[in-house]
Amino acid sequence: SMSGPAPAGLFIYAKDAARVANFYETLLGMKRLHATPELTVLENQSVQLLVHLIPEHIASTFEITTPPQKREDTALKFFYTVPSIAAARTTAAALGGEVFSEQWQGPGFVVCNAMDPEGNVFQVREQAP
Repeated sequence: SMSGPAPAGLFIYAKDAARVANFYETLLGMKRLHATPELTVLENQSVQLLVHLIPEHIASTFEITTPPQKREDTALKFFYTVPSIAAARTTAAALGGEVFSEQWQGPGFVVCNAMDPEGNVFQVREQAP
């Protein structure tokens, strides 16, 4: 774990912040540093994730379906390297998200798009053998 303030991190705004925090904590093997109904701080050696509750006046303007609709119309998307995309696919599905089947090859890694239980799209990478 990092000592002192994190050098890099990412905010994820969620309608069901507890569910989304649990998804990333489990999928990415993170440690929970702080949790209130409004904010959960997750961390590991790579990054800090801050899962923030969307205010009710905004949250009430959209629904989260099951399975969620992909929310791809965003200018930012993060990636995270996991030990196994196959294992991440199983874990994500069990937690209400998805790792999509389409896979790309990069220099020294393979990558798949994924989504959390609210449809936020990110990528999981696995180092190529």
